Amino acid sequence: MYTKVFLRLEPLGLELVGAAAQRAGHDVRLLDLQVESHAAYFRTLERFRPDAIGFSCNYLANVPEILDLARETRRRRPETFVFVGGHSASFIAEELLEHGRGAVDGVLRGEGEAGVGPLLEAIRAGPGAVSRVSGIVTAHGAGPPPAAVRSLDELRPARSILRHRRKYFLGVLDPCASIEFTRGCPWDCSFCSAWTFYGRGYRTIHPERVVEDLESIREPGVFIVDDVAFIQAEHGYRIGEAIARKGIRKEYYLETRGDVLLRNVEVFRFWKRLGLQYMFLGLEAIDEEGLRKYRKRVSLGKNFEALECARSLGVRVAINLIADPDWDRDRFEVVRQWCRETPEIVNISVNTPYPGTETWHTESRRVQTRDYRLYDIQHAVLPTRLPLAEFYEELVKTQQVLNGKHMGWAVLGSTARLALERLAHGQTNFVRMLWKFNSVYDPALLLADHGREVEYAMRLPPPAQETVEPERLFVLPRSPRAHRSIDEATRRFVEETRTPA
Repeated sequence: MYTKVFLRLEPLGLELVGAAAQRAGHDVRLLDLQVESHAAYFRTLERFRPDAIGFSCNYLANVPEILDLARETRRRRPETFVFVGGHSASFIAEELLEHGRGAVDGVLRGEGEAGVGPLLEAIRAGPGAVSRVSGIVTAHGAGPPPAAVRSLDELRPARSILRHRRKYFLGVLDPCASIEFTRGCPWDCSFCSAWTFYGRGYRTIHPERVVEDLESIREPGVFIVDDVAFIQAEHGYRIGEAIARKGIRKEYYLETRGDVLLRNVEVFRFWKRLGLQYMFLGLEAIDEEGLRKYRKRVSLGKNFEALECARSLGVRVAINLIADPDWDRDRFEVVRQWCRETPEIVNISVNTPYPGTETWHTESRRVQTRDYRLYDIQHAVLPTRLPLAEFYEELVKTQQVLNGKHMGWAVLGSTARLALERLAHGQTNFVRMLWKFNSVYDPALLLADHGREVEYAMRLPPPAQETVEPERLFVLPRSPRAHRSIDEATRRFVEETRTPA
């Protein structure tokens, strides 16, 4: 639902995987179905006649669409090898194969850049070779565990194979590209699967490599996709200094934690001079109980201190809060009042157990629906204290605070110059966004989505054991030479913020 209103992000993962396939000697086409139609996909299928097709499945809500396309692809090109990869696919490989009913030949788990070259070579060699590829899961079983990318310094996205680059935006950053400085997160929030995907590893990209990639970006806006920006202050400084030496001017949007901001405030201040305009802070809760539930490992006082710190930097802040299905009307009203009094953009998402997270193992026996399409952090998939229709009414009423303060006519006056500049350059994404909220965030539509026929039902995990340990795809090597280990200062910082779950 976010992509229908607030943003449409460059598919950086597909560009990185596409570049890896090109380096392995293959001819590659990339279609982003955020902006391209199914008809365009099938036209490309007929003209290009590929030997292999890989679908990127980073979001559970896209699973039915991918499966439908895979099955139609099998009908049209039975000889083409069809595989699926991506973050969410890595946690549900077996069920994707089951749902595909022979249309999906394999699921490539883990980092696609590491696995796509060996997989394509194995497809050429024959079925026996495919089963030996690291990370592959087929109907005949799983190959060796997924392999991690040896060094992020070796990666460069194939940006030139992406069409319609002007379609990508993030709020007022229109158009907007995406870039990666680091990969992984050392924290273990119960609702997040980044730490189970990467094995709690944390890797950095050499500043000169970052700048080389940044120089290739024409868009004036850049989204830094790191899970938590500038955990290592020194790395952030080195990238910033390299950017300053090159004289690169962009507007940046990043995501970070409140405790990281407070610990490394000077590097964020430095980046404000470089063009940092927007910061996303995942506060998640405005009470200590909520922070403990999500295992944020940061106090409420520190979060609010970080919010004041961000304001003092002159950076525009967006905040995320997680609405729990157990909220009643009084709780929603308390949150609404806080949103009204807070000048920042406050986004409300719904607590959702995802495969790969700890909450999937602890809460999945309570889920009310196994429809992948509802796992978008905007629908309630766990039992609600309020009747479901009332829950959605309260949820959207709370989200409407954002619409009333930061969208539509309320904000157009203060952004008129910006809007006109975008329109003068043919960019309409931001202006169109301002009036889309009510057509997307509608309690009746949310409720009606629960009544849709479900063709593909999610598989629930086995009953939780005494000790819950989410599956981890791989544990990264600790090699300081390749910048893969968390520095000692960061390690101490993470350990100090830990409190009992």
